[in-house]
Amino acid sequence: MGDKIELACIIDDDSVYVRLIKRIIKAKHLCKNVLVFENGKEALVYFETILQNIEEQRIPEIIFLDLNMPMMDGWEFMEEFTKIKNQFNKIITLYIVSSSINPADINKAKSLNGVTDYLIKPVTIKDLESIFGAIENK
Repeated sequence: MGDKIELACIIDDDSVYVRLIKRIIKAKHLCKNVLVFENGKEALVYFETILQNIEEQRIPEIIFLDLNMPMMDGWEFMEEFTKIKNQFNKIITLYIVSSSINPADINKAKSLNGVTDYLIKPVTIKDLESIFGAIENK
């Protein structure tokens, strides 16, 4: 793998987790750039702004979304994001990443349109390599 994916996005308020994932992505050359948002509201504002300017290079190919965050949680983000995601001329692969092992959360997430899978924290290097590899090969 060699940085074939331009842009990934992490929406998570856990700074230690975010720093770890960014380090793995950089060390393994899984992606060229990573956007980070501390909550769903920040991310939603970003995506709405892109829609106004239609800047394809600023649209991530992959999003890692936490469920439990302040201001706007992952569920609320998904509710709003599904209203606009089809306006992007790019396939965006979205993974829910949470520490919750509650079967209700897992089933709800997997039932949402646009969610590729549900990952339980901590995400491993192998998980990330597999995810980025699958996107590269699409």
